[in-house]
Amino acid sequence: MELSLAQVAALLLAFALVALASNDIGHWFARWKLPLISGFLFTGVLAGPYVLDLLTEEATTGLGFVDQVSLAVIAFAAGAELYLKEMRARLRSILFSTAGIVVVTFSVGVVALLLLADHTSFMASLGTTGRIAVALLAAAILVARSPSSAIAIVNELRARGPFTQTTLGVTVLMDVAVIVLFAISFSIADSLLTGRAFDVFALVILLGELVASVGLGAALGWLMGQLLVRVELAVVVRGAVLVVGYGVFVGCHELRELSHDHLPVSIHLEPLLICMVAAFTITNFTEARERLTRVLRAITPLVFVAFFTLTGASLELDVMLQTWPIALALFALRLGAIAVGAWTGGRLAGDEPRYCRIAWMTYLTQAGVALGLAKNVAVAFPDWGPAFATTLIALIVFNQLVGPPFFKWAIFKVGEENLRAEPAPFDGVRDAVIFGVEGQSLALARVLASNGWQVKLADVQVSRDRAMGDMDVFVHHVDDFELATLESLHADRADAIVCLLTDEQNLHICQLAFENFGTRVLVARIDDRRTMPAYQELGVLVVDPKIAMISLLDRSVRSPAMTSILLGMDEATDMVDVELGNEALSGFAVKELRLPLDVAVLYVHRDGSTRSCQATTVLEVGDLVTLSGPPEEVEKAVMKLEA
Repeated sequence: MELSLAQVAALLLAFALVALASNDIGHWFARWKLPLISGFLFTGVLAGPYVLDLLTEEATTGLGFVDQVSLAVIAFAAGAELYLKEMRARLRSILFSTAGIVVVTFSVGVVALLLLADHTSFMASLGTTGRIAVALLAAAILVARSPSSAIAIVNELRARGPFTQTTLGVTVLMDVAVIVLFAISFSIADSLLTGRAFDVFALVILLGELVASVGLGAALGWLMGQLLVRVELAVVVRGAVLVVGYGVFVGCHELRELSHDHLPVSIHLEPLLICMVAAFTITNFTEARERLTRVLRAITPLVFVAFFTLTGASLELDVMLQTWPIALALFALRLGAIAVGAWTGGRLAGDEPRYCRIAWMTYLTQAGVALGLAKNVAVAFPDWGPAFATTLIALIVFNQLVGPPFFKWAIFKVGEENLRAEPAPFDGVRDAVIFGVEGQSLALARVLASNGWQVKLADVQVSRDRAMGDMDVFVHHVDDFELATLESLHADRADAIVCLLTDEQNLHICQLAFENFGTRVLVARIDDRRTMPAYQELGVLVVDPKIAMISLLDRSVRSPAMTSILLGMDEATDMVDVELGNEALSGFAVKELRLPLDVAVLYVHRDGSTRSCQATTVLEVGDLVTLSGPPEEVEKAVMKLEA
């Protein structure tokens, strides 16, 4: 049924409202250590046709283009994770794990389906060859994974490390493998069910389609790389990525329809594979890797909310009630097969035993690809296909509900999470908490207070709480440096936390602030340079007293004017960093900001790198901007950028 533009707009508005609620519910789930996407799925089920009916079956069908846009972005994100320079060290593990899981899961799936044939409505009436055909199709779908779920959880936890890298590599490579495996199984099954001789020509066509998909993906990646390099305006680039992704899906569908009508064979190009290869090409063979990463980082949170909410609303709960015993049996057998395959592949690759024992937890989820393949079978074989799809969809629901929590638990188990909390919004007052009461911390507190900051000092060494002279500074006695103590100091609302204690205490405080408060500025003084990597993973600004004076003297010689500003010796000029929080200014070039004439924008810090600022530099929300100029004019500029 064709929808009018007004109907599509109404559906989008209704879905946007549900998605807003889904985003909040997802973050509520996160407080209970559950994945965000579990909350999105729950909200979708709640809003779907089987519960509140806020999103009807017609609505979920009409919003199919949202699925296509989301799948395209997810495929881009999957391809962008395949960075060869980083994967080279884990390539052996990825290949062996993929092979182990594919072989064991497919073999167990075929045997299990044949053994359960008499208990399934779609196989009981078939002969031996028919049962083998159906078992091949079902086993191929059992192999499918969900890159969307994996990438969503990895992004949520900011997970990094060898275990995460292997998991993502296997998950993405598995989606390529399952597309090929299903196509071969489908050709064999079609021959067995129709009685025709096996058509080798069909395999040639299949190989040609795969080669064409890879080639188109590489060409698309090169073109997108040129776009990413040449176009600076962020909103244009993000919009272009969404449009291109949707265009790939529409183009593949139109090609399939046209070839079916006008050619002897239908040409089935795989849009997911095209998008994956495009992002892979950008990441490894162009200069736009960092730009693509920034674009995907900006749009994937919204895409995940939309995709998983819509997925939850599309789940057929009545299907689960009808087929849950068989689906549950297949779920248990699939889980066991994945565990055996992942352990075997990991051990053959020489992975650590602790990784091999829990790797299966990261490979349970299923979503878009598996659903699409099951629905393809339902359309191709109308006699028994719908019952087949019903059972497989129930299995996919089990996997999608159970898989994400297991995945998240596994990441925590190996300690590769790097989860920074969402920082509190700026409340109009600049607050700093300094841990450690000594000469340097007292002097720092006085300087910050003289510049309008509200400062608290805290230490176990002081005997009691007291005000510090006539400045806006208060010294607090604390019993420890645990989370409850930090919260009692309102460190969760602080714009900066400075640690001047021992290395162990400093790192502990920084980790608590990073994971629970998302504090924008963390500063620590260290004694042992070997602890620096641990601080750098948290984005802490590290001060090493052993080399700080040498660095300062070096700067004084090579850049005396800048050093005098930094040291506060030039009272006519101030220099500050401000985070761009005014969404209305996102996408503006520096020359379009209309800042006070005496204020200069010197640097922009984004995605871990600092670059000199030009008049044409385009700013994005979250950029850390360095301003310089007369103090009163700088203050006006800060207020405008933070608003």
